[in-house]
Parts: sequence; structure tokens; C-alpha cells
Amino acid sequence: MTGFWAISTAGFLATAMTYGPARMGFGLFLGEFRSDFSLSTGMAGLISTLGFSGFLVGLLVAYALLARRGPRWPVTLGLGAATAGFALVALAPNAAVLAAGVLLAMASAGFSWAPFNDAAHRVIADQDRPRALSLVSTGTSVGVAAAGLTALALHMLGLSWRLGWTGFALAGALATLVNALDLGGEAARPGPRPDRCLAELVHRAAWPIYGVAASYGTVSAIWISFAADRVQQAGGLPGLAPAAAPGVVFLAYGIFGLSGALTGWLHDRLGLPRLLYTLQATAALSAGLVALAPAMWSAVLLSAGLQGAHVMMTSAALSFWTERLYPDAPSRGFTAALLAVAAGSALGPAAAGFLSQAAGGGAMFLTIAALPAITLLLLMRATIRERPVGD
Repeated sequence: MTGFWAISTAGFLATAMTYGPARMGFGLFLGEFRSDFSLSTGMAGLISTLGFSGFLVGLLVAYALLARRGPRWPVTLGLGAATAGFALVALAPNAAVLAAGVLLAMASAGFSWAPFNDAAHRVIADQDRPRALSLVSTGTSVGVAAAGLTALALHMLGLSWRLGWTGFALAGALATLVNALDLGGEAARPGPRPDRCLAELVHRAAWPIYGVAASYGTVSAIWISFAADRVQQAGGLPGLAPAAAPGVVFLAYGIFGLSGALTGWLHDRLGLPRLLYTLQATAALSAGLVALAPAMWSAVLLSAGLQGAHVMMTSAALSFWTERLYPDAPSRGFTAALLAVAAGSALGPAAAGFLSQAAGGGAMFLTIAALPAITLLLLMRATIRERPVGD
């Protein structure tokens, strides 16, 4: 395969597994986990926060590995962690083993995305990189849709959720093999050392990135942890058993998330500022809909679709935005942005779980909807640029 297709295919599979069932699987199957492991909403929030904290640690370890060993090592290690996490969840006899499996699976996302910025920078032409990085990030939506379809099929056939997680483990092993083979040659070279150009990461031009990333991390983590459960706890969707609702929610999320492949095209036509404004408004509306109408088909599907588009397009935008600001160290810039995503992701679910337990799911999601709305207002006052920070 050419460099473009080798990197795009490997990255697509990596994000499909690590940002698909590995990152979303806990929220997708939360109803079953509640029943089998007697989880409260607060405990579910803590487990989700534990998983997103693993994502934060994974980012730091992956960056060190990238500098010393190149992209292949962190990506294959991350996919190996996802595979092991899936297997642990499938076999979990109690909540402690479940939490360990969730931690391993969710940590994999920290290893398996940022390295593709470096790989793409080395082997893909400048004009083709936004398209390639958009394809890499869109793997997430396919992974989420496949996970949602799996959950729905298991429910319709009356099969155990454990079978689904066994299937995730097998798919993770296959993705690990493909990435080990594709991330070779020039793409496998080690990146720049971690001690260079760190001052550039706190340049004023990067502040809007971190604000968008933190908001995105918080809102998306809470939505994927609790939105499907919110629908299920509200009685599900009319004409459908409550237990089938999460599969429908995440299937819609994944299908609409395919719009992430259009991020580069929209960026060229709208410009980065307008694209970011639109995505913040989309996130606020998505959270508001699941807060106010969790038992209405149109509102739930629109909420899932908007959230899927918001997550996939924002992640793609962060990827090529940081590549433009830091062309000499693209993975360093993207890792810094993902650390802001991870910080919001780690703090959000635990706080949201206890807020939901105290005030109800509706109040919690309305509170969350305010965050991207505030971010939108702040962005409109900020200077958003795509030139290298040294220019």
C-alpha cells in the first residue's frame, strides 16, 4: 500500500478499536453492568473516571515511547492493552475485575492516536494530511457503530453481553497485528525528544486549542458514560424494550459520526473559527436534548447524531490544527491537546455521576450543556490561527 493508505488504514483500525468499544463500551453496556455487578450511578461514574484517568496516563507513556521507539511501539502496546481489557471484562466475576478491564481498555486510547500525527507527517504530503488524519479519526465512528450494533444484536438474540466483549477482544488482536505490519519503514522512525520546544506548548496561540479540548473531553466523556443509561432509566424508546435503547443510541452516534470524514472539507469551506463555533453549538444542543426528552425517538436520535458529529469532527480538527501549529513536532502538540481532553474526561464522569444521583439525570445534562455554550462565547473572543507558533 502507499504511505497514505497504509497510515490511514492502520490508524482507522486503531481508533476504531480504542476509541470505539474500548472507550465507549462501558457506557454502552452500563445497564447490564448495573444489574450483574449491583453498580450505583455514583460507582459507575467512578469506574468511568478510572478508565479516563488511564487514558491520561496512556498519553504520557505513549509520548515517551514515541520519542524513543517511534509510532509502532505505543500503537501496538495500546491495542494490546485494549485486547487484554476486553478479555478481562468478558471474564469479570465481580466489579473489581470489571473496573480493571475497563481501565486497561480505556487506557488504550491514550496510546493509539497521537502517534499517527508523526507517522502522517513523515510519509504523507502536506496537502493530503488533513484528509488522512480525518480518516484516522473517523475509525472511531465505525467502531462505535459496530459496538452499538453488537449490543443491539445480543439483546435481540437473547445472548450474554460477555459474548460481545469476547468478540471485541478478537477484533482487537487483529487490529494489533495489522498495525504492527503497517507502521514500518519511514513511518516507524522515533520522534523528536520530549525536552525540545516545550515552551511552545504554552504559547498564546495554543490557548484556544486547550479550551476546546478540555470542553470536548468533559462533555463527550459524560455523554458516552451516561446518555444511553439516561434513555434506559427513562423507560427507553417507545415500541422498544428499554434494554435495547443503548444499542440504538450508540449505533446512531457511530453512523452520524462518519461525518468526521468531511471535517477537512468543511474546514476548507468554513474556515477553522466557524467550524469550531458550529461544533460547540452542536455539543450544547446534544446534551440539552438528552436532558429534556430522553424518551422521544427524534430527540434521542438527534442528540446521538449531533454528539457523534461533534466528537468525530472536533477530534479531527484538533489533529490537523495542532499539526499546523507545531509542524516540527506534530505528535507533541496533539498529545498536549489530548492531555487537556483527558483531564476533562477524567474529572467529568465522577462529578456527573454524583450530580445525577443527587439532582437527577436531566439536571445533570442541562448543566453539562452550559459548558460548550460558554466555550463558544469564549472562542468568539479568541484569536484562532493555524500558522506555526514561531511565525
